Amino acid sequence: MAPTPALDMLEATFRSESPVFRDAVARVRRELGESWAGAFDDAIARLLPDAASCGAAVAGYSGFALDALRLQARFELDGAYLQKSYDAVRTEVYSNDAYMSDRYLPGLLLSNYLWPHHYRQLRYFETFFVGEMRARGAKSFYDIGVGTGIYSRTALVGVPGAVGVGIDISAAAKVFAERHASVFAVADRYAVELRDIVECPAPELDWLVCVEVLEHLEDPAAFLVALRRMLRPGGRAFIGTALNAANADHIYLYRTTQDVRSHLVEAGFNIDHAFSATAGPPRQPSIPVPEVAAFVVS
Repeated sequence: MAPTPALDMLEATFRSESPVFRDAVARVRRELGESWAGAFDDAIARLLPDAASCGAAVAGYSGFALDALRLQARFELDGAYLQKSYDAVRTEVYSNDAYMSDRYLPGLLLSNYLWPHHYRQLRYFETFFVGEMRARGAKSFYDIGVGTGIYSRTALVGVPGAVGVGIDISAAAKVFAERHASVFAVADRYAVELRDIVECPAPELDWLVCVEVLEHLEDPAAFLVALRRMLRPGGRAFIGTALNAANADHIYLYRTTQDVRSHLVEAGFNIDHAFSATAGPPRQPSIPVPEVAAFVVS
């Protein structure tokens, strides 16, 4: 077993500062093993290099995950997300720099490692999509809805020489994602632009990444049509979304992977490959389980 000092520091911080999630690291390590531990240790060492930053991230994740658990419990009873408009979510979440920096982005970052279905989706992206980008000599890509920058970073590290552009509407996400690229030594090939991609479309693209954006929109079908117009003939896109997951900023409820497939096909995409994973088995057959679904499309 290779040493993982940064991960050990994170685990100790969870145990001392977050009673509800004190066993989060150990539990996932047992499930996902040492390759996961090595990847997570590297990310922590770069992004959370000291006790103060590690403690702040644990506090942010704990608040983020508890919010999600409360909303999920309500969703299990009601069968619906809380009714919110995109404008309301934009004001309450994406334009709230303190909330984004202190809770949302640290929580989202750690969830990519501490929620096994999210980590498996990230590995699918790295192995299948980034592997294809590298094999085909990709020169550039756009990442729409960049969030923490983890998918951008994975593509930049996996395809040496490729230039990436992140798109987001949150100033806090721009700062977070660009720092993410910097500590992985790929900042010279990356920048985040603050704009609405539908109102200000990108030029035609060969490679496009869009992960967990659809569920944040009132009309994801129309958004997918706009994405399809940006993709050149022969271009490839990686599009992922969350299903049955009642987070604070989730608006559109996808109940099944077929719902997502239908929107993709209606928008004009060809589905070339797909992946899905659930957060675990249902507690009862009638209770929906959070799920991620990702599609490689052309």
